[in-house]
Amino acid sequence: MKRKLLYLTLLGVLFFSAFPLYFSFIVSTKDNSALSSVSMIPGRNMLDNVKRVFDTVPFDLALLNSLIVAASITTSVVLFSTLAGFAFAKLQFRARTALLLTVVGTMMVPTQLGIIPLFILITKLEWHDTLAAVIAPALVNAFGVFFMTQYLSEALPKELLEAGRVDGATTHRLFWHVVLPVARPAMAVLGMLTFLAAWNDYLWPLVVLASPENQTVQVALSQLRAGYVQ
Repeated sequence: MKRKLLYLTLLGVLFFSAFPLYFSFIVSTKDNSALSSVSMIPGRNMLDNVKRVFDTVPFDLALLNSLIVAASITTSVVLFSTLAGFAFAKLQFRARTALLLTVVGTMMVPTQLGIIPLFILITKLEWHDTLAAVIAPALVNAFGVFFMTQYLSEALPKELLEAGRVDGATTHRLFWHVVLPVARPAMAVLGMLTFLAAWNDYLWPLVVLASPENQTVQVALSQLRAGYVQ
């Protein structure tokens, strides 16, 4: 009986999670009449609507730009956050606690406060309207460092590192052959969260990307508004 209730609950969650996606698909197959009448049956205008999307904005380039940006940011954040997390969690050096508190403290600063000075810096570097302007400021973030620090503090036994040092492993070898295998689950989670955040980022790409051929998906979608259907 408990298992049946569990399955029913999961089916309900699946329905409520999948319904918005299905409804979006239904709307994408119809013309403007779908705005005034609700129907769960797919229409016949999907190909025309998709064609109009690609005719209105360079959506294929936007997809490629978003993929480049999200993949670059994700790779960098996961790598540098794991390196920093290992250092803060297991290595001993001066001002370690103070540096970690400083990193965590930056999480309380709203991102919007840094847009103007960051835009000025990007302009002086002549990176305006380039993908580098979107990628560079996001190569590492405080959340990733904090996340990996907390994970490695608990998941990486001190004895494992000591055994590696007894065998003559350097810190570099310990990271690649001991820390990385232990950190893979957290790296996968951090990579997924970072990729989604980079893919969905809208405000900063809107500020620094002007040319249609350099826009990301979110900026390109904002150009469509409601005029991509008949």
